[in-house]
Amino acid sequence: MSTLANQLATAEREEVARAIRLLLARPLLTEAADPAGFELVRRRREPVAQWFDYTCGWSLVVEPRRGYARLTKVRGNPDGSRPARRARSGRAPFDRRRYVLLCVTAAELLSMPMTTIGMLADRVVQATVADRALAAFDPVHRPERLAFVDVLKMLESYDVLRAVDGTTETYVESAEAKVLYRVDTTLLMRLPAAPVGASRLAVPPDEVPTRFEELLTGLVRERRYGGAVVDGTADEAHSEAAATDAQRNLRLRHSVLRRLFDDPVMYRSDLADDELAYVTSLTGRQILRRSVEQAGFVLEERAEGFLLVDPDGLATDVRFPDDTSTARVAALLLLEPLCAEPAGMLPEQLAEAGADLLRRFPRWAKAYRSEDGAARLSGDAVRVLRDVGLARRTGGRVVVCPAAYRYRLTRTTSSDPEGSPGPEWDAGPRETAGTTASGGVATEGDQR
Repeated sequence: MSTLANQLATAEREEVARAIRLLLARPLLTEAADPAGFELVRRRREPVAQWFDYTCGWSLVVEPRRGYARLTKVRGNPDGSRPARRARSGRAPFDRRRYVLLCVTAAELLSMPMTTIGMLADRVVQATVADRALAAFDPVHRPERLAFVDVLKMLESYDVLRAVDGTTETYVESAEAKVLYRVDTTLLMRLPAAPVGASRLAVPPDEVPTRFEELLTGLVRERRYGGAVVDGTADEAHSEAAATDAQRNLRLRHSVLRRLFDDPVMYRSDLADDELAYVTSLTGRQILRRSVEQAGFVLEERAEGFLLVDPDGLATDVRFPDDTSTARVAALLLLEPLCAEPAGMLPEQLAEAGADLLRRFPRWAKAYRSEDGAARLSGDAVRVLRDVGLARRTGGRVVVCPAAYRYRLTRTTSSDPEGSPGPEWDAGPRETAGTTASGGVATEGDQR
């Protein structure tokens, strides 16, 4: 092979790897938000789609004319660690009301290529009034308008809605605000990632709370792994017995590699026996290492598990350490006392640790300077640590996970001796790490 051919092959491998990591961080990649990234994915869509299909069993749809690429990521163990977030209020997670309004709003938008915010609000009012399981939407009240705006802003961030006249935020102050939207109904239909439509899970509304976990499992069940689904649910024992060896191997490959590429850390203790056997087998290890290399990651394999390093930080959508919020700074600071207590810390001990941080930095964390501020600060910090795979709750205690010991706070800096910690610190003996909801752990700073 000529030198030019070698260079072209190398360039293609690098571009495919970059496109994979971009999509891991942003499963909905639009041309408007990232023209260069979208062009890269568009150009290399075939090998990228093949990699996702083989490695994780995820489908990739690229629509060059409509300007978006949609990676449909399915998780076998869905949880609440990655909620929809508000564009305002420090990116607070969506609450139940906002999720309800999101679903109703999306349903109403399907038949509306153009609409105004007032017309859409009226449709949502009518839909919620007609459904006895839902609380009626009342735009007269400001909190309701706030929730509605959060939903619309999220849909705008996905390019499902585009304001062609007016701004969405004006609706918060007045229900008479005038905003005109263009709706991309095709893209809207691409947003759900569940392989089983919710309409197929025919369950009376009053049974949903007691059968929620069962229904959630039914939504993400994939027929390709064998077994039959009856009334939206499945008998796991029967399904496993009915699956062929090829289907079981396919399920194992996808479940293990989905965890590796979608979670901050993949711990051996979190794997089922058959998953652990697969990842330690000769074939499983070869597939794992080859997939990691093709995606441009560096694999760290330790006694406790596996994590990925992205030298360029492309696959990182949530970074840690990070000084963009008080809770994230507190999370780093709390690692020291948590790592010093291998048996874990009780809520009371964590609250005291939070109070100690507030005493050490008296002009920092002003939003937590209330009677219950220390408990709230430690609680928010623990949620950050749990989201990035560095801590978990066990028996009423918060216990650090093995990856937490990669970090060591060596100093805090502040222009004011009594001010806030950071934003400059040394974390870890050699490196600082960022987490991803989409691809292991991406490191910044000195690389291995």
